[in-house]
Amino acid sequence: MRFKRILSQEVRLTVFDLNELSEPLKYLCEKAKNMAFQAYSVYSNFRVGAAVLLEDGQIIGGNNQENVAFPSGLCAERTALFYAHAQFPDKKIKAIAIYSPDAKNLLTPCGACRQVMLEYESIQGDSIQTFIVTNEEVYVMDSVKDWLPFEFSADLRR
Repeated sequence: MRFKRILSQEVRLTVFDLNELSEPLKYLCEKAKNMAFQAYSVYSNFRVGAAVLLEDGQIIGGNNQENVAFPSGLCAERTALFYAHAQFPDKKIKAIAIYSPDAKNLLTPCGACRQVMLEYESIQGDSIQTFIVTNEEVYVMDSVKDWLPFEFSADLRR
């Protein structure tokens, strides 16, 4: 079989030491870490914390919430994002930080979380930075579109 063309997308993560971040961003990452230790993850034993930075500097935390009636639980990212938008619908989301003390490799948002993050980026017409936090470093992506380059969008439904 011959192919017509190849489509590709370059993914770029910028890596920082935690101590290189500004104080507000350090606090955002620490909040995500703290939230992970409050997760209700009794079935998977995989704790995840997230923290959302709003345009006014307020930080909203969330963590994964599991339920015996799988898949009734919710990821940390969506817990924080849904709460932030429900309570502060007119405030833009500037960034989200994600952390798991249980991740053996680089933890990235699941597909459902990427889609929700992209929806909020689209609603507000402004990029949301993503901070993937480890114990020593932070991996930063400047836009959710970089996580989900071939997204499902409202434009596809028209």
